[in-house]
Amino acid sequence: MAINKEAYLFLSAMLRAREPKLLNRDRAERMLDAPSFEESAKLLTDCGYEDMSAFRASEIDAALAKHRALIFAELERLSADRGIVDVFKLKYDYHNAKTVIKAEAMNTDAAHLMSASGRLAPDAFVAAYNEEHWNAFPETLARAIVEAKDTLAHTANPQLADFILDKAYFEELGEAAEKADSSFLRGYVRILIDSANLKSAVRTLRMGKDVDFMSSVLIPGGNVGVGRIVTAGDKDSIAALFAHSELEKAAALGAEAVGGGTMTAFELALDNAVTAYLNGAKLVSYGEEAVIAYMAAVEGEITAVRMILTAKLAGISPDVIRERLRDLYA
Repeated sequence: MAINKEAYLFLSAMLRAREPKLLNRDRAERMLDAPSFEESAKLLTDCGYEDMSAFRASEIDAALAKHRALIFAELERLSADRGIVDVFKLKYDYHNAKTVIKAEAMNTDAAHLMSASGRLAPDAFVAAYNEEHWNAFPETLARAIVEAKDTLAHTANPQLADFILDKAYFEELGEAAEKADSSFLRGYVRILIDSANLKSAVRTLRMGKDVDFMSSVLIPGGNVGVGRIVTAGDKDSIAALFAHSELEKAAALGAEAVGGGTMTAFELALDNAVTAYLNGAKLVSYGEEAVIAYMAAVEGEITAVRMILTAKLAGISPDVIRERLRDLYA
């Protein structure tokens, strides 16, 4: 079902007005240069966060999760189509699936690791899983949970279970984008898939795995087809596939990483390429593009805030943090 552009006029206008309060590079630099963790944390109150200056690391995580969940709930309430919001809630369902499956296999309680930002509340998720009420989950997620659970039980390999859930996650993302009939959302999903595939290809080559392994971890639906990546064979040929795209710089750094270069610079370039794509939404005054970009910006902001605050709390040098900090949307 196509998105009703007019229905997004009010919401996108509201979010455009909020964008100046998002964490930008200047605010992030002031946080990095603050003489103490406490002063760094207090700067975030200007961005709408609660005062976390007296928090420990676990409390920071809880506060950021609460902040995200409140924003998601508000946008879901105001949105003309909850499918747009669900695109960003999906990954937390799959995070929760990985959590409960591994907790069961290890006979541990992982309730504290569950996220409240998914489509299903953590308590409802755990109850449905424990009672095997698979119809309580969306169909694709339910199928992946059963397959991943069985795979882990038979192989004792959590990585294989994760691959199953990751593929299902991207499958759902693609379905959501097609249902919404938003070219901007489809482009966002495709660059996420390309980014995941490029990372998997680089890791496969670094580990010296064969093409069968690479084929098993790649995800269909990106701008660059799985078959083309598998048959490319070497780091330079794979990098060439992403030339003249948003991932060109990341692909070049990926080729260097295969040859022994740093993975940090490569993975940072992947994140920055996605942010660059989202920046295209700034050219559209009103519409679902503004909602998609805002939600992605909040996700990126929370990642940056967690990195800065936990690193400041641990006494890590601002220059070290700065090297790992992704570009921000604002």
